[in-house]
Amino acid sequence: MSKSVRVFLYLAIACTMLTLGFVTIGQSQSPQSAQSAATEAPTGFDDLTNGMVDQATHDEDRGQFFEEVDSISQGLGPVFNDTSCVNCHKAPNAGGGSQTVETRVGHTSHGQFVNPTVPINGGADTIAGRSLINSQAICVQAQETIPATETIRAHRASVNTLGDGFIEAIPDQTLVAISLLQRVLTRNQIHGVAQQVPIVESPNLTRIGRFGWKDQHGSLLSFAGDAYLNEQGITSRLFPTDVTAVCDTAKDPEDTPGADGLADIDHFARFIRATKAPPVDATLAAQPAAQAGSAIFDSIGCQTCHVRNITTAPAGAVINGNFTVPDALGNKIIHPFSDFLLHDVGTGDGIVQNGSQSTANELRTPPLWGARIRSNHLMHDGASTSFSGAILRHGDEASGVINNYQQLTTAQKNQILAFLNSL
Repeated sequence: MSKSVRVFLYLAIACTMLTLGFVTIGQSQSPQSAQSAATEAPTGFDDLTNGMVDQATHDEDRGQFFEEVDSISQGLGPVFNDTSCVNCHKAPNAGGGSQTVETRVGHTSHGQFVNPTVPINGGADTIAGRSLINSQAICVQAQETIPATETIRAHRASVNTLGDGFIEAIPDQTLVAISLLQRVLTRNQIHGVAQQVPIVESPNLTRIGRFGWKDQHGSLLSFAGDAYLNEQGITSRLFPTDVTAVCDTAKDPEDTPGADGLADIDHFARFIRATKAPPVDATLAAQPAAQAGSAIFDSIGCQTCHVRNITTAPAGAVINGNFTVPDALGNKIIHPFSDFLLHDVGTGDGIVQNGSQSTANELRTPPLWGARIRSNHLMHDGASTSFSGAILRHGDEASGVINNYQQLTTAQKNQILAFLNSL
């Protein structure tokens, strides 16, 4: 297939997705105009189910599994960051983000990122091929130390997972369409990367990544299994081997099915899928300053990456090889203010995860829904302490948008901040 034909087909896909209402780049377009069956996704910081499961099931998934404190006998460690999911995903309620950060390291060789080999047990053992440095261990012998060779050192903030079931249900074609539209609208200045990643529960299947700061997963079950291993050190059917055997006494895999046939990672994924999307603060959003700021946000180009309207796949669509999109998640309009693509906006940390070397300085566009909850802990490293500080950290692909921002009056900048504080 020639390059010109490929370009034509890609643009045709992008225009089709725009016409069908799966994605709208600006504020004035309505995703319901061409897809009348689509309805708004439920929102709320209230611990209530979005309707995918009944409330009793959702409460059980949250309380017994997501908030459960794991012990060494249950497989915790040998290295880990915390003892339960909710410790890092708790604001403003279970499933949200937090100010917890993790540490990632590595180095370059001949211009290529190299995962570290980290010594433990006084150098008698090592953990290789893994950029994550865990903050805790179940015994002193397993505690990781960062060798001086690892000159790349970065922090990653815990991400919000509320509403992620809707994100999982976004068709791959929609994300491709957004990427293509960005290239057309900005003459390739902004060019989000739709990265294909493995679906761990469906061998030989890939999907466009959308979870994690590096878009390292496209499935919430894959995401849950990865987090269970790397954040709590608990193995599962998807990730059946601990990163080290030092001090490990629990038999792998440690997360096994219960009486209902589901393992913890299944409950984690179901809990996240059943959460509501983060709501706006309706009172603040109705203020004239916030409404003016919303229009300016679009006019200067922020919406190119922070896409406000996306429609999920129809109910009944099969994704990840084995998950059927339920009515509660299908054909829903969400307002995430993200394209879920990888971009280089000048703040990259040099780390490569589940992608090519070209992704080293690329990061996922963070969804802005619910951003007011963590307005003093922004960007991938949580180092920006204000919205204005986060905006001004943008560069590279976003340099044109930031130039537009800098041309605004102080009053207009304050209106954008009022808008962001309503999200």
